[in-house]
Amino acid sequence: MTDTPSPRQAPGGAGRSAPARWRLLAVVAVTAMTSAYFVLPLDEIGPRRPVASWTLFVLALAGVGVLMLVQVREVVAGGTRARPGIVIPLLMCLSVTIFAGAYYALAKQPGQFDGLTTRIDALYFTVTTLATVGYGDITPSGQTARVVTMVQILYTFVFLTAATTALTRTLRGRLGERMAQSRDVPSDGPS
Repeated sequence: MTDTPSPRQAPGGAGRSAPARWRLLAVVAVTAMTSAYFVLPLDEIGPRRPVASWTLFVLALAGVGVLMLVQVREVVAGGTRARPGIVIPLLMCLSVTIFAGAYYALAKQPGQFDGLTTRIDALYFTVTTLATVGYGDITPSGQTARVVTMVQILYTFVFLTAATTALTRTLRGRLGERMAQSRDVPSDGPS
C-alpha cells in the first residue's frame, strides 16, 4: 500500500492540509503588513518628499487595484488559479495600510487633518472612512487630505466592493458544493 497524500494533505506526509498552510501564510502576511506599517519610516515621506510620496501612493494603489481585478476576473470566469478566500482579504488589508500610511504622512503637513497625529489615528481614520462611520473626531481639513479621503471612498466603491462581491460569490459556491456533497453521501445507518 502506498502512502499517497490526500488532495487536502500536504505532500511529504506532513499532515498539514493545504488550506491550513494558506491560512498560516495569510496570518503571517497580515502580521508583516501591520508590522511594516508601524515600523517603516513614514516620517521621511509626505511634505519632505512630495513627488516620491505621491508616486509611491499612486503606484501602490494601482498595483493593489490591478491585483484585485485579477482576482475578481478569475472568480467571474470560474478560474481555479486564484485563491480569492485568501488573496482578496490580504489585498483589502494592504489597501487599508496604504491609505493609513498616506494619511499619516499627509498629517505631517500643517492644516491637512484635525485630530490625526499618530499611526493609530491614521489607521483608525482609514477604517472608519472605509466603514462609512465617520465619528467626526478626525477630520480632513486641508484640500489635499479631502482629495485623498474622496479617493479612498471611490476606491472602496469600485475595488473593494467588487472584490467583496467576488469573495462572497466564491464562498457561496463553496458552501453550495459542500452542502451538495453532504447530501450525496449515504448515511451509515439503516434505511
